Amino acid sequence: MKNIGVFTSGGDSPGMNACIRAVVRTSISMGFQVFGIRDGYEGMIDDDIIAMDSKSVSNIMQLGGTILRTARSERFMTAEGRKLAYGNLKKREIDALVAIGGNGTFTGAKIFMQEFPDIRIVGTPGTIDNDLYGTDFTIGFDTAVNTAMNAIDNIKDTANAHNRLFFVEVMGRDAGFIAMRTGIATGAEAILVPETPTDMQKLIDILDKRRKHNKSSSAIVVVAEGDEVGGAIEAAAEAKKALPGYDIRVTILGHIQRGGRPTCSDRVLATRLGLEAVRALADGKKGVMLGIIHKDISYTPFEKAIKYNQRINPLILEMVDILS
Repeated sequence: MKNIGVFTSGGDSPGMNACIRAVVRTSISMGFQVFGIRDGYEGMIDDDIIAMDSKSVSNIMQLGGTILRTARSERFMTAEGRKLAYGNLKKREIDALVAIGGNGTFTGAKIFMQEFPDIRIVGTPGTIDNDLYGTDFTIGFDTAVNTAMNAIDNIKDTANAHNRLFFVEVMGRDAGFIAMRTGIATGAEAILVPETPTDMQKLIDILDKRRKHNKSSSAIVVVAEGDEVGGAIEAAAEAKKALPGYDIRVTILGHIQRGGRPTCSDRVLATRLGLEAVRALADGKKGVMLGIIHKDISYTPFEKAIKYNQRINPLILEMVDILS
């Protein structure tokens, strides 16, 4: 192995910069030249590849987003696009890559290695959704959860002041990890996630019983955007029909969950995974996603990381029912 490339792909997540920094500085310490690829697979195709040194990654750990930018690439889904990308890598004698991203990123990496076996790729899990199989936590999840928690804490203040019921929508098109954790942390009356069927009548009964018992309509319902009801707007509309006496409002937190300064946990996680990714390439590993399970480094083949999803612990779901 001579030269290493690093890129971020798919949705951005806080902590990606810390991972880039670790990859660059670990590569240099081990005697490798390292290149940054801008805009993910798109930059690989467009030859937007830059040499990086230690100064390139100075003072970036605290920044959200990614200094290399990120994108989703339709052109990389074609054989022609992947051939162009390969040519640009070989021009710089890049024979190993660290891919920071999620399922789509690793799917592209798997296909690329099958077509060009002289390129070795390992991945680190960069996504706020925490839905990747093979790691307890993904880079950016802790920051997104804390961002959502702080926002919901603020919403609770105005909910209590005006005796209102708020439906708060958080990110999670296919996974409810953000909703589940923030809902528990903020004492939400209910949490709606894609992984479990949503019983709107049960929710309405809980809210109605709470009002009769506490003589208050102030409440928070956290909704993952991918919940089967159709998100917070649809859930709130159904609740309004059944509970006309409630003053119901909707807040969609949206992309604020992706931005902001990464938490300490995300910075440390990203740094450790970036360092271990370079070591894994130097040891000859390829086609694996690095993660941390029970505090130890794990290596999950891309096939498994792509095929399987991390599941919400059923004990957590039981806890939500009890506390609601």
